[in-house]
Amino acid sequence: MDEEEEEEVTDLKLQLFHNTVREHIIFLLLIILLYFSSYVVVSRFRRRDRDDLYSNDEDEVLVYRISFWLCTFTLAVAEGAAMLLPVSIASNEVLLLYPNSYYVKWLNSSLIQGLWNHVFLFSNLSLFIFLPFVYLFSESTGFVGHKKGILPRVYETFTVFMLMAVIVLVLTAVLSAVFGIEKFQFFWFLNLGSVHLPFLYSCVSFLGVMLMLICTPYGFVRLFGVVNQVLVRPMLLRDVNEEFSAFYMEEASVKRKLAHIELHNVSISDAANGGRLGNGLGLGRGRTFYPQPLLQHSQPHLYQRKAMASDVGELNDRLRELDSERKELDKLRKSSTFQRTFVYPLAMLLLLFCTGVTILLVVQNTLELLIGIKALPLSTRQFTLGISSLSKLGPFGAGLEVCLIFYLGATSVVGFYSMPFMRNVCPKRRQTSLPQLMLNCGFMLVLSSALPLLSRIIGITNFDLLGDFGAIEWLGNFQIVLLYNLVFGTTTALCLANKFTATVRRELRARLVENYVLFTNYMSFIN
Repeated sequence: MDEEEEEEVTDLKLQLFHNTVREHIIFLLLIILLYFSSYVVVSRFRRRDRDDLYSNDEDEVLVYRISFWLCTFTLAVAEGAAMLLPVSIASNEVLLLYPNSYYVKWLNSSLIQGLWNHVFLFSNLSLFIFLPFVYLFSESTGFVGHKKGILPRVYETFTVFMLMAVIVLVLTAVLSAVFGIEKFQFFWFLNLGSVHLPFLYSCVSFLGVMLMLICTPYGFVRLFGVVNQVLVRPMLLRDVNEEFSAFYMEEASVKRKLAHIELHNVSISDAANGGRLGNGLGLGRGRTFYPQPLLQHSQPHLYQRKAMASDVGELNDRLRELDSERKELDKLRKSSTFQRTFVYPLAMLLLLFCTGVTILLVVQNTLELLIGIKALPLSTRQFTLGISSLSKLGPFGAGLEVCLIFYLGATSVVGFYSMPFMRNVCPKRRQTSLPQLMLNCGFMLVLSSALPLLSRIIGITNFDLLGDFGAIEWLGNFQIVLLYNLVFGTTTALCLANKFTATVRRELRARLVENYVLFTNYMSFIN
């Protein structure tokens, strides 16, 4: 009996060891995959010139490479945070569909729980350690009096970073004491990993959720415009070839007019310079004499040049408009019939469907919160995968939830970069400097970390937030969650109503103004 018990204990230890090794291998493969995809994205936007990469200075090259690697890692963590809920929901449904399959034995609650914990840990490291260190390291020059090199820059960066860390730590302790999250203790600084960093991350996540409250409704509207620009519209009762020929002939006519005006300007300037006489006509040395006919015609030439300059400006503007319209028509000519007829209407219907379902889910979640049926997003229990489906529609409902989560992420990003204050920060292909890359990676991490919280708050899914994500204190505040649902649903509905009724309202306003002008003219005529 003792030998059998020892063998069972040994088997359990071996199984636990193998499970742990398998989970770490899966985590490593996921990190490599996310880092590779992030590297492709960052390389697409980073600027490749001497302002960012100094090929003559090895220290600058090393600093740039370290900063680039950490920015790429931050973006990889952001991608992982955005994938948390979709991967968890899909894993739960896969275990329900194939409970006894040998090929999904590795997919268990421990793996998903560890994934959430790792993402939370790396999010904290990226937000509060890696990105500040990278920025300070790239801007450092070393202390005065020291030799140039990597080590003096590291010393300066570490010193400034520690001073900033102490300031942030003290502010976090003050805020946690004010909000009553913990009682003040003498060794409060020892609770850095268990209290202060999670509290600081909860504050950042709250700011991210508030930012998504502004960006997501605006992104719903802006995404329709993006799809309208990218995809080709259907051609109803239009002859594109005839319109293209008309634009081409008009463009050629405008170019001929510009050439004629340029030749006329050259002739006028030659006539003005040809009529000017030099010295020696009895007016003294160094003076110029203009004959009387030239003096009479100099003023009309000035007026003609001004008129021609205004005509040239108008013709150049019209030429740019014709060029853009001709390119659009050329794009329509080259597009296939299937793309024009089916892809554009299908994309618009899909956007309308996702937006409508999101609004309905927000309304349902708000009513359930008011009635008391729906629980708050704060998670206090251990979740086990593969027990029951979290959607009433089964796998179809789970797939719809995953699609809506990705749709929310896309709309929040589109709305965020469409804001007026983000025009100078928005990354551009091959034109984004290293500080802009750092800032954009930080923004993406904040938005991605807030995406699971947003999806759970507005009722897109019933999947519990695992790990430290579910232990964020403000998720248990009923007033905050209810007010957030009300504001989110109201702003989304108003933005969509403003988008789809803008043309009608503009036409009604024009008609009312026209009728008002006619009425006032009629009354003045009667009087």
